[in-house]
Amino acid sequence: MLALCGCGQKTPAAAAGPAAGPPPAVPVVVAKATSESVPTELRVVGTVEASSVVQIKSQIAGELVGVNFTEGQTVHQGDLLFRIDPRPYDEAIRQAEAAVARDRAQIQQSEATLARDKAQADYAAAEASRQSELNKGGLTPKSSFDQAQSTAEAARATLRATQAGIDTAKATLSSDEVAVATARLNRSYCDIHAPITGRTGNLLVQSGNLVKANDVPLVVIHKVEPIFVSFSVPEQHLSAIRRLSASRKLEVQAVSQDNPGQTATGSLSVIDNTVDTTTGTIHLKATFQNSDGKLWPGQFVTAVLHLDTIHDATVVPTEAVQSGQQGQYVYAVKPDNSVEIRKVSAGRTFGAKTVIESGVQPGETVVTDGQLRLFPGASVKPVEANKVDTGAL
Repeated sequence: MLALCGCGQKTPAAAAGPAAGPPPAVPVVVAKATSESVPTELRVVGTVEASSVVQIKSQIAGELVGVNFTEGQTVHQGDLLFRIDPRPYDEAIRQAEAAVARDRAQIQQSEATLARDKAQADYAAAEASRQSELNKGGLTPKSSFDQAQSTAEAARATLRATQAGIDTAKATLSSDEVAVATARLNRSYCDIHAPITGRTGNLLVQSGNLVKANDVPLVVIHKVEPIFVSFSVPEQHLSAIRRLSASRKLEVQAVSQDNPGQTATGSLSVIDNTVDTTTGTIHLKATFQNSDGKLWPGQFVTAVLHLDTIHDATVVPTEAVQSGQQGQYVYAVKPDNSVEIRKVSAGRTFGAKTVIESGVQPGETVVTDGQLRLFPGASVKPVEANKVDTGAL
């Protein structure tokens, strides 16, 4: 019995177990706060707009007999786009020119008649003058003198009538010459040329259809070089925008929403003349050369308006800033590799970095990944980003 009791007893050291040690260090990713020059910018959603939109319509009626482009093609100013059947308008030109030729022949005939009437009027006037001298000397009866005077008056009236006929013919000629010019102008409308350089859309009227004057568009052309980006910013920034734009061109970047790495750079060109009282925003427009065709009409982009630059700003990776019930904070790493919570006042974010207005100084180390396993005073072990919370640890 004594032997059995002795075998069942444990030594005090064995009962106590192994000695308890400090908790293991938590693997985290860290980064140092840096001092940088940070651009002050506004980031809003913008819409890409063509710098010019032209609806191509026919100015005359007729059959559409030719389409000289393909849908979606870039056309240049002056390029032939459409052709309308010119035969009716060629006939109208010939008719108008025939009327002009008739008028000119009529004028020539009237001028010949005028020359004859003038000669007859001169002869009648001379005869009336001779009869007047003879009548004064009593050599001819008064009836002869009266007849000569009447003949002279009739000749002058005929002369005036012929001259009036010439004036009427000349007026008719002018009218018919205008008709020729109009017919030629209408004939020129048979060939429809591109008024601007731009990209064509869908063909809205196919070849072979009859078109009317100033009816439905045949195609719509969008000018995309240059191109506009329209966006609105809160009205509290209006004073700064007006002040800065008065001295220099403000840079605007357009960032593609489906491809953040694709950006285009332009400049602010228009500040609207009124604030939208409904939304409390001011409408702006930026111009981009778009020679590479990155921007497309109707596309949504992130418009980044660069206003000014903050020098010597303290910045940390955006992942380091956490949000809690007491506000925003970061885990700062002390020299002994323990962490403490720092309340911070975070400013604007640019790229993957955030400006820290207070709470962290340049050169201090902050945790950027692995915060869920931390608590004040916890020991940390800085590791590579791809090894945090992995089985290898």
